[in-house]
Amino acid sequence: MGAKEESMVKAIEKFFKVKERGSKISIELLAGCVTFLAMSYILPVNAGILGAMGMSEAGVFASTALVSGLITIFMGLFANVPISLSAGMGLNAFLTYTVSITLGYNWQECMVLLTITGILFFILSVTPLRLIIINAIPKDIQHIISAGLGAFIAFVGLKGSGIIIGSASTLVTLGNLGNAEVWLALIGIFFTLFLMSVKTKHPMINRMAIPLGLLFTAIIGVSLYYIGNAAGTAYFAELPYFHGNWGLSGLSDVIFFGALSNEANIDHDIGGLFVSVFANPQTYAVIFALIFVNLFDTTATLLSVGEDAGLLDEGGRFINNRPVIVDAAGALICGPLGTSTVTSFAESTVGVRVGGRTGLTSLMSGLLFIVAAFVFPVFSAFTSATVTAPALVAVGCLIFTSNFKGLDWSDMAISFSAFVTVLLIVLTYSLTTGIGFGLLTFAIMMIASGRGKKISWPLYIVTVLFIASFAINTYFTFYAKK
Repeated sequence: MGAKEESMVKAIEKFFKVKERGSKISIELLAGCVTFLAMSYILPVNAGILGAMGMSEAGVFASTALVSGLITIFMGLFANVPISLSAGMGLNAFLTYTVSITLGYNWQECMVLLTITGILFFILSVTPLRLIIINAIPKDIQHIISAGLGAFIAFVGLKGSGIIIGSASTLVTLGNLGNAEVWLALIGIFFTLFLMSVKTKHPMINRMAIPLGLLFTAIIGVSLYYIGNAAGTAYFAELPYFHGNWGLSGLSDVIFFGALSNEANIDHDIGGLFVSVFANPQTYAVIFALIFVNLFDTTATLLSVGEDAGLLDEGGRFINNRPVIVDAAGALICGPLGTSTVTSFAESTVGVRVGGRTGLTSLMSGLLFIVAAFVFPVFSAFTSATVTAPALVAVGCLIFTSNFKGLDWSDMAISFSAFVTVLLIVLTYSLTTGIGFGLLTFAIMMIASGRGKKISWPLYIVTVLFIASFAINTYFTFYAKK
């Protein structure tokens, strides 16, 4: 190694405090690569989910990869922690299947909503308000909300792949097991769950179960598609296959609310979009729900990764507020840049366990995200709902079980609230509805048991706001149009 290279290495070690934190540059770079591999499934999954509300899948893929890369690099350089960020699972599904498909917002309006939400969330994060709200909500309620998010993600995966379908007599029922897409999704789900729990001398297999499960499912699906195509049969016609263009294809169709797109079906009156969004009374309830869910989802993930990385003080808080600011910055820029809310990923712990201790890990992971933005055809087969089902179900299970295991089930107010929250989230296909009724259940049972004073005033306010949102939505859905 020459003098110039040696000087550069020392500068990197000094800037990231590599030796000070007991690590090596080689270990940090390896940890960054492993973290990217563990998180890479989110790129095609997010493209597939947002594509369901009319966005260009290639454009969403490129946007998600670029935003993930930039914010992750920012996390490494500004906060110097081994935390990588990308589009959060749960909020993307809520945005597509509840806000867009159920409530009727088009994708451009959804991006406007995310922009407004991102601005408000950033303000909350750089002021004491975020901490005040978090501390005001009991830990059990926070876990219930996160668990409900997990159930919702898993249900989206089961429904999207056709494993669960609608039924006029029973609301939902088992899908057609004779359908190639359905049994491929089932095989992928069980293979992923097998890898997550298999006893092995190589624990990295367990930690990489989700991307490996997606890869396995995609390989089978693509193989059957091309075999069927060669044989001239339509039986496998709906299975995943590689398609799309190289480079940042479709990016102009999704950034800046579609203002740069040449597509005829895209509204280029951006000012009019903002007006229509604010003119819709449901908007305020949606913004409130997006902020509320994002608040607990991102905070829980940050604290979980921070604990594994040794970045928290004795009180369980970050030694400095920089990771929180970067996390909020991800939410701030995602809407205008054409992707769903970017947040810290629990998969960052995979890199931490490999040995990552500094922002150099994040820098490496971020650079790989940016490279991935240019190779959509490589990932395009993974955007199929059949292939994404294993990831959605596995991630949903992880979020659900990790949050429910710590609840005080002996407390009826807690256990009943948990039951109501999860049940209504799944049955109404709405995080907002489930969380609102769950909080109402908790408040009523706490008051009835003489413990009403133990509920903080911010929680009462949040509960009242949910009730108000139900009233507003009910009026404009059933009465205002008559």
